[in-house]
Amino acid sequence: MRTATSGEASGQGDHCREGGFGLIEVMLAMVILAFAILGVMGMFQWAEHGLRQGERATRALAMAESRLEAKRTTPWKALLTDDLDADGTPEITMRDDGTHPDAVAGDGIYSAGVEMDGIRLVWTVQPDRVGSLRSAGSVVIQARASYPAGRGQRREIRVGTLRANPAYVGVR
Repeated sequence: MRTATSGEASGQGDHCREGGFGLIEVMLAMVILAFAILGVMGMFQWAEHGLRQGERATRALAMAESRLEAKRTTPWKALLTDDLDADGTPEITMRDDGTHPDAVAGDGIYSAGVEMDGIRLVWTVQPDRVGSLRSAGSVVIQARASYPAGRGQRREIRVGTLRANPAYVGVR
Protein backbone atom coordinates (compact mmCIF):
# COMPACT_ATOMS: atom_id res chain seq x y z
CA MET A 1 0.00 0.00 0.00
CA ARG A 2 1.19 3.43 -0.86
CA THR A 3 1.32 6.35 1.54
CA ALA A 4 0.38 9.85 0.41
CA THR A 5 3.11 12.44 0.12
CA SER A 6 2.61 15.97 1.35
CA GLY A 7 1.89 17.20 -2.21
CA GLU A 8 -0.73 14.57 -2.83
CA ALA A 9 -2.35 15.17 0.52
CA SER A 10 -2.84 18.84 -0.29
CA GLY A 11 -4.32 18.06 -3.69
CA GLN A 12 -1.41 19.38 -5.75
CA GLY A 13 -0.18 16.04 -6.94
CA ASP A 14 2.84 16.13 -9.25
CA HIS A 15 2.24 19.78 -10.18
CA CYS A 16 4.02 21.18 -7.12
CA ARG A 17 6.39 24.16 -7.81
CA GLU A 18 8.59 26.22 -5.65
CA GLY A 19 7.52 29.88 -5.14
CA GLY A 20 9.10 32.69 -7.31
CA PHE A 21 9.30 33.70 -10.95
CA GLY A 22 10.80 31.79 -13.81
CA LEU A 23 13.40 33.13 -16.25
CA ILE A 24 10.83 33.69 -19.01
CA GLU A 25 8.60 35.77 -16.75
CA VAL A 26 11.52 37.94 -15.62
CA MET A 27 12.69 38.49 -19.23
CA LEU A 28 9.15 39.41 -20.32
CA ALA A 29 8.86 41.90 -17.44
CA MET A 30 12.19 43.48 -18.47
CA VAL A 31 11.04 43.86 -22.09
CA ILE A 32 7.80 45.51 -20.96
CA LEU A 33 9.76 47.82 -18.64
CA ALA A 34 12.13 48.79 -21.49
CA PHE A 35 9.20 49.76 -23.73
CA ALA A 36 7.64 51.77 -20.91
CA ILE A 37 10.92 53.65 -20.33
CA LEU A 38 11.20 54.43 -24.07
CA GLY A 39 7.68 55.84 -24.03
CA VAL A 40 8.40 57.98 -20.99
CA MET A 41 11.61 59.31 -22.60
CA GLY A 42 9.63 60.31 -25.68
CA MET A 43 7.11 62.12 -23.52
CA PHE A 44 9.92 64.00 -21.73
CA GLN A 45 11.34 65.15 -25.09
CA TRP A 46 7.89 66.26 -26.22
CA ALA A 47 7.33 68.12 -22.94
CA GLU A 48 10.76 69.78 -23.14
CA HIS A 49 10.01 70.99 -26.68
CA GLY A 50 6.68 72.39 -25.51
CA LEU A 51 8.32 74.17 -22.59
CA ARG A 52 10.94 75.73 -24.89
CA GLN A 53 8.21 76.94 -27.24
CA GLY A 54 6.27 78.38 -24.33
CA GLU A 55 9.36 80.14 -23.01
CA ARG A 56 10.07 81.70 -26.43
CA ALA A 57 6.45 82.79 -26.84
CA THR A 58 6.40 84.31 -23.36
CA ARG A 59 9.67 86.15 -23.95
CA ALA A 60 8.44 87.43 -27.34
CA LEU A 61 5.18 88.64 -25.81
CA ALA A 62 7.05 90.35 -22.97
CA MET A 63 9.33 92.14 -25.45
CA ALA A 64 6.38 93.31 -27.58
CA GLU A 65 4.37 94.50 -24.58
CA SER A 66 7.41 96.24 -23.13
CA ARG A 67 8.02 98.17 -26.35
CA LEU A 68 4.31 99.05 -26.61
CA GLU A 69 4.30 100.30 -23.02
CA ALA A 70 7.46 102.34 -23.64
CA LYS A 71 5.79 104.00 -26.65
CA ARG A 72 2.61 104.61 -24.67
CA THR A 73 4.44 106.41 -21.86
CA THR A 74 7.02 108.38 -23.87
CA PRO A 75 6.40 112.12 -24.44
CA TRP A 76 4.53 112.83 -27.67
CA LYS A 77 7.40 114.83 -29.20
CA ALA A 78 9.78 111.87 -28.66
CA LEU A 79 7.40 109.24 -30.04
CA LEU A 80 9.61 108.48 -33.05
CA THR A 81 12.79 107.87 -31.01
CA ASP A 82 13.65 104.96 -28.75
CA ASP A 83 15.97 104.66 -25.76
CA LEU A 84 16.38 100.89 -25.53
CA ASP A 85 18.88 100.80 -22.65
CA ALA A 86 17.22 103.53 -20.53
CA ASP A 87 20.36 105.67 -20.36
CA GLY A 88 18.59 108.83 -21.51
CA THR A 89 20.08 108.78 -25.02
CA PRO A 90 17.87 107.53 -27.88
CA GLU A 91 19.57 104.77 -29.89
CA ILE A 92 16.91 104.38 -32.58
CA THR A 93 15.00 106.86 -34.69
CA MET A 94 11.94 105.41 -36.40
CA ARG A 95 11.88 105.86 -40.17
CA ASP A 96 9.45 105.83 -43.06
CA ASP A 97 12.07 105.38 -45.78
CA GLY A 98 11.57 101.79 -46.93
CA THR A 99 14.76 100.46 -45.34
CA HIS A 100 14.51 97.43 -43.09
CA PRO A 101 12.33 97.03 -41.05
CA ASP A 102 10.13 99.69 -42.73
CA ALA A 103 8.16 97.97 -45.48
CA VAL A 104 7.23 100.85 -47.83
CA ALA A 105 8.77 104.30 -48.13
CA GLY A 106 6.38 107.21 -47.67
CA ASP A 107 3.36 105.15 -46.56
CA GLY A 108 3.03 107.13 -43.31
CA ILE A 109 4.02 104.20 -41.09
CA TYR A 110 7.21 104.77 -39.11
CA SER A 111 9.08 101.58 -38.20
CA ALA A 112 12.01 100.37 -36.14
CA GLY A 113 13.23 96.98 -35.02
CA VAL A 114 15.78 94.91 -33.18
CA GLU A 115 16.66 91.23 -32.84
CA MET A 116 17.57 89.69 -29.49
CA ASP A 117 18.09 86.00 -28.70
CA GLY A 118 16.47 84.92 -31.98
CA ILE A 119 13.37 87.05 -31.41
CA ARG A 120 12.73 89.75 -34.02
CA LEU A 121 10.88 92.75 -32.63
CA VAL A 122 9.42 95.36 -35.00
CA TRP A 123 7.32 98.27 -33.81
CA THR A 124 5.41 100.84 -35.84
CA VAL A 125 3.77 104.21 -35.29
CA GLN A 126 1.05 105.21 -37.77
CA PRO A 127 -0.37 108.75 -37.47
CA ASP A 128 -4.04 109.24 -38.34
CA ARG A 129 -3.14 111.83 -40.99
CA VAL A 130 -0.23 112.59 -43.30
CA GLY A 131 2.15 115.30 -42.19
CA SER A 132 4.12 115.98 -39.09
CA LEU A 133 3.49 114.03 -35.92
CA ARG A 134 2.52 117.27 -34.15
CA SER A 135 -0.51 117.72 -36.42
CA ALA A 136 -1.78 114.16 -35.88
CA GLY A 137 -4.75 113.67 -33.58
CA SER A 138 -3.79 110.11 -32.71
CA VAL A 139 -1.46 107.30 -33.68
CA VAL A 140 -1.78 103.53 -33.86
CA ILE A 141 1.19 101.87 -32.17
CA GLN A 142 1.87 98.22 -32.97
CA ALA A 143 4.60 95.80 -31.90
CA ARG A 144 5.27 92.46 -33.60
CA ALA A 145 7.60 89.84 -32.17
CA SER A 146 8.46 86.75 -34.19
CA TYR A 147 10.35 83.76 -32.86
CA PRO A 148 11.53 80.39 -34.23
CA ALA A 149 8.92 77.65 -33.91
CA GLY A 150 10.99 74.74 -35.21
CA ARG A 151 11.33 73.15 -38.64
CA GLY A 152 12.34 76.51 -40.15
CA GLN A 153 9.03 78.17 -39.27
CA ARG A 154 8.45 81.33 -37.26
CA ARG A 155 5.49 82.38 -35.15
CA GLU A 156 4.43 85.96 -34.64
CA ILE A 157 2.78 87.81 -31.78
CA ARG A 158 1.14 91.21 -32.42
CA VAL A 159 -0.01 93.77 -29.88
CA GLY A 160 -1.23 97.29 -30.47
CA THR A 161 -2.85 100.35 -29.00
CA LEU A 162 -4.27 103.71 -30.00
CA ARG A 163 -2.73 106.81 -28.47
CA ALA A 164 -4.19 110.32 -28.61
CA ASN A 165 -2.10 113.47 -29.05
CA PRO A 166 -2.47 115.36 -25.75
CA ALA A 167 -1.91 118.72 -27.50
CA TYR A 168 -4.35 118.13 -30.38
CA VAL A 169 -7.19 120.68 -30.52
CA GLY A 170 -8.72 119.80 -33.87
CA VAL A 171 -8.18 120.86 -37.47
CA ARG A 172 -6.64 124.31 -37.69
